[in-house]
Amino acid sequence: MTSRSNFRGILSMITATASFVACDSCMKLVMADAKPMQVLFMRGVAASLWCLPLLFMLGYRHQLRSTSNKWVLLRAVLETIAVGSYVIALAKMPIADILAIFQISPLLLLIGASLFWREHIGVSRYFVIGLGIAGALMVAQPGAPTATPYAAFGFLTALAAAARDLVARNIPREIPVLVATFTTLVVVMVAAGIATAIYENWVSPAPRHLLLMAVSGFFLIFGHMFVFLAFRMARAGTVAPFYYAFTVWAVLSGVLIFGSFPNLLAAAGMGLIIASGLANVALERQQPATKGEPAPSSIA
Repeated sequence: MTSRSNFRGILSMITATASFVACDSCMKLVMADAKPMQVLFMRGVAASLWCLPLLFMLGYRHQLRSTSNKWVLLRAVLETIAVGSYVIALAKMPIADILAIFQISPLLLLIGASLFWREHIGVSRYFVIGLGIAGALMVAQPGAPTATPYAAFGFLTALAAAARDLVARNIPREIPVLVATFTTLVVVMVAAGIATAIYENWVSPAPRHLLLMAVSGFFLIFGHMFVFLAFRMARAGTVAPFYYAFTVWAVLSGVLIFGSFPNLLAAAGMGLIIASGLANVALERQQPATKGEPAPSSIA
C-alpha cells in the first residue's frame, strides 16, 4: 500500500464514523416524538430505498439469492439484536455514552476469537481488554445517582455486535458486502416493524420526521460504503485506530445538537476505552499477521 492509498483509507474511516454518528443523531432527534422501534422501522425503509438502487447499479441483482445463505441470515439476526438494543439505549442516553460503551465490541470480539477459534491473544491484550471494559463501566456508572439501567442495552449491543462479527467470518467471500448489508437492513426493518406494531403506539410522522429518516438512511449506507473502502485502500492495522473517531464525533454531536456534556468520570472512561483500543492495535502490529483478522464493528 502506498502512503497516498493509506491516507485515503484513513480519510474513508474518519468519514465513515462521522456518517454513522450523523445517522444516529437524526434517529435520536426523531425519537423525541416517536418510539424507538418505529424510528428503527422507518430508518430501515429509508436505508433500503437507498441501498436497493445501488445493488442494481453495481450489477448485484442476480446475487440477491445469496440473502438466503444461513450465515448471512444469522449475521442479520445478531445485528437485529445489536441494533434493537442500541436504539432503545439511544432513546434514553447521550449519544456519546452509548457509542463509548459500544466501542468495547472489538475487544469482546478478540475474546470470542480466543474462545471459539483458539487464537492466541496473550496476557498483555487481555489486560488492555480489561481496561476497555473498565472504561465502559466508568461511562455507564452503575450505582451512581446519574446511572441509567438503559446502559445495560449498550453492553448487550457490544456483545451482540461481537457475535455478529464472529459469524461474519463464515460468510462466503463471493457474497458481496452490499448484499449482506441489504439482507441485514431488511431483517432489522421487519423485526422493528413487528415490534412497533405489537408494543408501541404508532406516531404519524411529520414531514420533518420523514426528512430526518431519509437523511439517516443515506448516512447509514454512506457509512458502510466508506468502511468498505477504508479496508480496501489501506491495511487494517493502518485504519483501525481511526475507528475510535466515533467518540470524537459522538461528543461533538452531543454538545452541538443535544446540549449534553459527558461528566468527568464518563470522559475519563471514554479516554480509557480509546487508549485500550489503540494499545490493542499496537500490540497486534507486533504479532505476525493472522488470516481473517477481525475489522472494527459498526452498527447497521
